[in-house]
Amino acid sequence: MKLFKERAAGGVIAVNKSKPNGLLRANRNEKFGVCEPEYDASLTKVGVCLYVLSGRLVYSVKPGGTAGNYSCPSNFNCCGTVFLYSIICPLNKKGDRIMSNEKIPYKIYLEENELPRQWYNVRADMKNKPAPLLNPATHQPCTLEELSHVFCTALAKQELDDTTPYIDIPQEIIDFYKMYRPAPLVRAYCLEKALGTPAKIYYKFEGNNTSGSHKLNSAIAQAYYAKKQGLKGVTTETGAGQWGTALSMACAYLGLDCKVFMVKCSYEQKPFRREVMRTYGANVTPSPSMETEVGKKINAEFPGTTGSLGCAISEAVECATTHEGYRYVLGSVLSQVLLHQTVIGLETKTACEKYGIKPDMIIGCAGGGSNLGGLISPFMGEKLRGEADYEFIAVEPASCPSLTRGVYAYDFCDTGAVCPLAKMYTLGSTFIPSANHAGGLRYHGMSSVLSQLYHDGYMTARSVEQTSVFAAAEQFARTEGILPAPESSHAIRVAIDEAMKCKETGEEKTILFGLTGTGYFDMVAYQKFNDHEMSDYIPTDEELKVSMDRMPKVD
Repeated sequence: MKLFKERAAGGVIAVNKSKPNGLLRANRNEKFGVCEPEYDASLTKVGVCLYVLSGRLVYSVKPGGTAGNYSCPSNFNCCGTVFLYSIICPLNKKGDRIMSNEKIPYKIYLEENELPRQWYNVRADMKNKPAPLLNPATHQPCTLEELSHVFCTALAKQELDDTTPYIDIPQEIIDFYKMYRPAPLVRAYCLEKALGTPAKIYYKFEGNNTSGSHKLNSAIAQAYYAKKQGLKGVTTETGAGQWGTALSMACAYLGLDCKVFMVKCSYEQKPFRREVMRTYGANVTPSPSMETEVGKKINAEFPGTTGSLGCAISEAVECATTHEGYRYVLGSVLSQVLLHQTVIGLETKTACEKYGIKPDMIIGCAGGGSNLGGLISPFMGEKLRGEADYEFIAVEPASCPSLTRGVYAYDFCDTGAVCPLAKMYTLGSTFIPSANHAGGLRYHGMSSVLSQLYHDGYMTARSVEQTSVFAAAEQFARTEGILPAPESSHAIRVAIDEAMKCKETGEEKTILFGLTGTGYFDMVAYQKFNDHEMSDYIPTDEELKVSMDRMPKVD
């Protein structure tokens, strides 16, 4: 079959001139006048107008046809001379008009009716599923009954479900989301200009709520299921305080009691974050405390310790399991939390498709993995299914480098060794970051989902020193006008580094990163940086070996 190609301002169409009822085909391998070349891979629906020499419109394919093949009507003379044709209304996969011929706005906002109605479970598309949680006593996979002693039953079911790709979001949660979602996807024009880079930089901003971070996305979900189960309240841990703040907000909204164990150094460094939690009715205790048996044990073993997330988790779990009508909820690490956080990536993907944006790389900070997992999951799903390719970069602190220097093995999720065992990249559950570490992301391990994806080569990881992180944070604040959380600033650091590489090479890469929240309650850390009192501490191999040698032995 001989194809005749012509070019016009509207695009490239291949026309079969050999016979009537031939094929009219949009060539996805060439640049369209209304589409950026990087968008071609996701172009699925187009509208096409075809004109003949006389100027009479003889054929119009309405938007909604499948990209690639169009059948000419029987009354169309395919042997006529084509001189003009145009793609008049390109659509994305959902049938919405692509605005790629318009200037990308500084902020892309979705409508309320574009809020995700389902969470996406990336495990369903993973060939190698994350290893199951193990009962620490038997080293056998945890059952629903066992997990339900610690978590709400509905959440335990979500934790165990690695086959259902989409899970409906209850309407009550969607209604709560509407108070602060959809969150904007922002084009960092000011940062691009300051850097002098040809790269296009975007960030998904999750700080438009009182908690100041993305944590509210899962807090309301977990509180909702606790309320629906008829519980009195929930217990949890918090590091820098964003998760504790988010959970206290969700519990206040639903009328639940909230008990928070806050890492001691953060409790002391961030008193205002603590007071926000108390304002929303939460009971906040510095961890490790003398209120729990495990807290007393940790204090005896590590006198003067400033605490860790692992310590706080142990205390929260003990508190939940020893008080009737309470369950434990977690702000990161668990698969159920990553599931809830996929609203971030789903919104981002919808916004990108509206404007024909395809990221070359997606960057996120990594502590336990909730923000990173939530942002990348829908894009990772495309990569796993072979539909598109992206570069995923996890960024962690050099002082707590679980991905870049940890081991992939079963370990306790908490310091007190009361939680199930998870197979993850870990530094050992007894690892406690240096007291001078101010940038958050203090967890000793990593999400089992992200650990498996990292182990299988679907993503890479980098560790960065905190002084360079805060330098990037201030550069971002002075150009984009948002004071970023220290955690988010890890992603900013690598995004800037990648943009500067593009400046050197001349590449026009599209960089997307997650701005997880604001840093208004992190001013002690910013003060230390501005006063040149902040230092970088990187644990030695010998120090890491001490905690790794204490990990459980699992066959």
